[in-house]
Amino acid sequence: MKSKIDDLNWAILTCLQENARASFADIGRKVGLTPPAVAERVKKMEDMGIIEGYNTMVSHVLTGHQLRAIITLRAFMGKLKPFLTLVGTLNEVINCYRITGNENIVMEVVLKDQFHLERFIDQLIQYGETRTHIILSNVVRNAHIQREA
Repeated sequence: MKSKIDDLNWAILTCLQENARASFADIGRKVGLTPPAVAERVKKMEDMGIIEGYNTMVSHVLTGHQLRAIITLRAFMGKLKPFLTLVGTLNEVINCYRITGNENIVMEVVLKDQFHLERFIDQLIQYGETRTHIILSNVVRNAHIQREA
């Protein structure tokens, strides 16, 4: 599907992906628009759902979560829907995806330590078979969505 985003909106999106706190004046200087024109375009992209929101990046380590992990879940028969209801209530889960393949779910979680990890997995095993992968470091983090050629 071809994107319906024009060159100026792509330029604005690039600026916002680099710094979501940039002022409309700063973005306007970079893309050649007035601050009100930038604000209007941003509002339209928000209304269209192109801009889904703005986030704050928080250090899991500095908030007391020494472990970050990827956990996959292969749901037992009849347990996927109850799990999907539960997962949004689990404070450890910072991202969760329903996927294709042998596993049904991929979660990114933050945990205080290995004991917290063990307790967390104990909560999950009634819903399915889990696999845990401890994250050592980020290789790519929040890469920008680029315009297709």
